[in-house]
Amino acid sequence: MQRPVVREENGQRVVRSHGILPIVANQIALSRGGRQIFESVDFTLAATAETTVLLGPNGAGKSLFIRILAGLVDADRGHVTWSGTPPDRRRVQRIGFVFQRPVLLQRSAFANIDYALAVTGTPAPERTARAHQALEKAGLDHLANQPARELSGGEQQRLTLARALACDPELLILDEPAANLDPASTAAIEQVLKDIRSNGTPVLLITHDLGQARRLADQVVFMHLGKILEQTPAREFFNAPRSREAAAFVRGEIVI
Repeated sequence: MQRPVVREENGQRVVRSHGILPIVANQIALSRGGRQIFESVDFTLAATAETTVLLGPNGAGKSLFIRILAGLVDADRGHVTWSGTPPDRRRVQRIGFVFQRPVLLQRSAFANIDYALAVTGTPAPERTARAHQALEKAGLDHLANQPARELSGGEQQRLTLARALACDPELLILDEPAANLDPASTAAIEQVLKDIRSNGTPVLLITHDLGQARRLADQVVFMHLGKILEQTPAREFFNAPRSREAAAFVRGEIVI
């Protein structure tokens, strides 16, 4: 499987972009049902080989915001650029997605990955090896021939992660991938994410789980009520959050 090209710049591991990073959002505004969700949000996801955790309470707007960044939802005002140009369908294949609820084809675990590789134009001779490699890294190669929809919840989520990784994404986006999973499945997914980061693939992870954020984050973006209140290195965020809302959240209080 092809690996991202990573180099050192000013002490940071920087990824050579294939056309996505950096992702820059300028003055994003969006309303739904007469309610203002985002008013004027600015954000930059740099081309660094880091895990960025988008953290915040439920209802903060995290899931909708990543869909705007990925070109899946259009903002009412403002714009998003990928590596300096507007998003387009050709480059969306450079983003790997793992959402809270697995979406799998009614095929075997192997066939789910093989199909994704075919869609991205991977030549047939390469697909078998890449699919099995992805399944092995997710600890699922022994289930390659099992119907995907008959796997356990944790296995299905690891399969969606394997499918995304098999396509060699420039950026991996995950939206609450371990929500409602048992501890063993959560640990397995987190280990895969650590391996991904060490191999140089940038990760944008949404969670409201403080423990998971502490374990995985290099950088934390804290969102509340449709506003980004902080974007800081993880250690700095957890030791001394700057905003009142983030400090309350870190203490485990209900943030309104």
